[in-house]
Amino acid sequence: MMTVCRNCVLPSTFPGISFDDSGVCSFCRNHRPESAGGSAMKKFEEKFLKLAAEHGGKGNYDVLMAYSGGKDSTYTMDLFARKYGLRVLAFTFDNTFVSEKAFSNMRKVCESLGADHIVYRPDPKMLRAIFSAASERELYSAKTLERASTICTSCIGLVKALILRTAIERGIAIVGFGWSPGQAPIQASVMRTNPSLMRLTQKAIHEPLKAIAGDRVEPFFLAEEHYGTPERFPWNVHPLAFNHYDEDMIIERNSELGWEKPDDTDANSTNCLLNAYANQLHKERYGFHPYVWEIANMVRSGAMTREKGLEKIDAMEDPEMVERARKELVRG
Repeated sequence: MMTVCRNCVLPSTFPGISFDDSGVCSFCRNHRPESAGGSAMKKFEEKFLKLAAEHGGKGNYDVLMAYSGGKDSTYTMDLFARKYGLRVLAFTFDNTFVSEKAFSNMRKVCESLGADHIVYRPDPKMLRAIFSAASERELYSAKTLERASTICTSCIGLVKALILRTAIERGIAIVGFGWSPGQAPIQASVMRTNPSLMRLTQKAIHEPLKAIAGDRVEPFFLAEEHYGTPERFPWNVHPLAFNHYDEDMIIERNSELGWEKPDDTDANSTNCLLNAYANQLHKERYGFHPYVWEIANMVRSGAMTREKGLEKIDAMEDPEMVERARKELVRG
């Protein structure tokens, strides 16, 4: 019988986990709440404000925002534009499984915030060859499977590579991400991208994807000419780490911008039609939900109740959503 931590939501099937006699997992026992408390949030927001003051007003845009159309990236873009008064260029990677409702939301939100918007749509056949391979076998290191499904890691890897390349080529100093407090630590919330580290990070994604799609993936990744201009490498900022996070509050604020929650996506996504299938495969392959790490972190930090976290993790994937995505991949 599978055990679940009585403090967070991590199950006994999660890699490297152990439990004490009271049923609390090793990750909770090693958690240091002071590292993400109010003082840390203030410290990193001040760091960001200093960065924005230094780079704001130079060039055509202050922030290149990785905009999926989901609730978190929508709220993040609102923070950049309204709270911090920055000029945002929204950048959407169309993985060909984006809900039409999400596209409608993007149009409304960008118009409401006065943000320019780029939609980058790769060749669907190439993307579906990558996603199909990811659905059939593991492509990356064992560590990555703790944080996301293989399909999501492939998609996010392309997004991160492409948006970094775009920021360098356009000379935009700040790249914005809508990572939830559970996805990335506050210590990484305002961080300059390092060329040497980026070379290693991109290699880990680039090599397996090139083995599937060949040179078609080259336009997404950095070339030597980019590494030759380290002064143009941007800062990565995810402000949800140093702002109050509450899902209900975020959805309410987003609705003021015209955003509406899609009804054709699963419980853990507000933009992607492939997510339910990716989740189902991950659970079958590894025995735990691919969002469990993120949600466990949010429960520990107080950004989400354990009850709500369990509700998200325990929810069965909608069979119709899973089958629809599977058929789309088979169709190619």
